[in-house]
Amino acid sequence: MGDPRQQLGMAAEEAVASWLEGYGWRIMARRYRSPTGGEVDLIALDPGDVLVAIEVRARRTERTGTGSESIDRNRTARIGRTLASFGCKTDAPHRGLRVDLVTVSPMPGPADRWRVRRIPNIGAW
Repeated sequence: MGDPRQQLGMAAEEAVASWLEGYGWRIMARRYRSPTGGEVDLIALDPGDVLVAIEVRARRTERTGTGSESIDRNRTARIGRTLASFGCKTDAPHRGLRVDLVTVSPMPGPADRWRVRRIPNIGAW
């Protein structure tokens, strides 16, 4: 059995990918690592053909803060650089780059139900 935090993170990323695909997004990469060492949870083309890096932050409780409180300007800049690296390598036409944050928390009741909130365009990079 693996680390519960890692399991939560992977389940949340899968839930977010499915959620976005349901709204017409196309997932291009999962856990993309750039040659310089940056990592992005998901990279997708949104319905407007903007290439978007999606940082997924999952929390079981808000005891240590919310998902949106856990990301800073330095992390956002690193994600942006990683997205730019991917954008230079992909053949998929796109109309720009953006970094979004998606926070995820389990909902009470049956397993695999999530409360998902997308915060578009987090920070300038």
